[in-house]
Amino acid sequence: MASIENLLIYLLAGSLVGLITIPTGIPAAPLAGALLGAGLISMTGKIEMAAWPTGTRTILEIGIGTVIGTGLTKDSLEQLQHLWQPALLITFTLVLTGITIGLWSSRLLGIDPIISLLGAAPGGISGMSLVGEEFGVGAAVATLHAVRLITVLLILPLLVKFLGSLGLLNS
Repeated sequence: MASIENLLIYLLAGSLVGLITIPTGIPAAPLAGALLGAGLISMTGKIEMAAWPTGTRTILEIGIGTVIGTGLTKDSLEQLQHLWQPALLITFTLVLTGITIGLWSSRLLGIDPIISLLGAAPGGISGMSLVGEEFGVGAAVATLHAVRLITVLLILPLLVKFLGSLGLLNS
């Protein structure tokens, strides 16, 4: 019974902090908030890890894939006809950079290569955390991506506004 209670505590903490972050206007705030809420509970060490029911992970992966998939529309396909070259260039560059930084971080900082490669990989926090779980390092990968995501979500909008005010983003 304790594992169900623990699971409910984690779900409550994740849901509460996820909901609290919605008004911030930060993209993916509920996701980052839920991660923060459940993570803080977990980091206290006062509550055992939640035992997720069998199949939950698969259901979550299907849900995340569905959410991402619904964002791909007919307009996305039409845009891809014009954007396929930058898409390939950006993807190749990000993957190569992620591999380079991941391996470099592993050697320089003594981090597990799997954690550093998945943590430096270009991808969303949810997807990369699930991949990390496959290798038994999901929490560490989620932590690296959470720091990256929160930093990017806070800095890039400010940078875009600043560059826009200077007239540097007008084409």
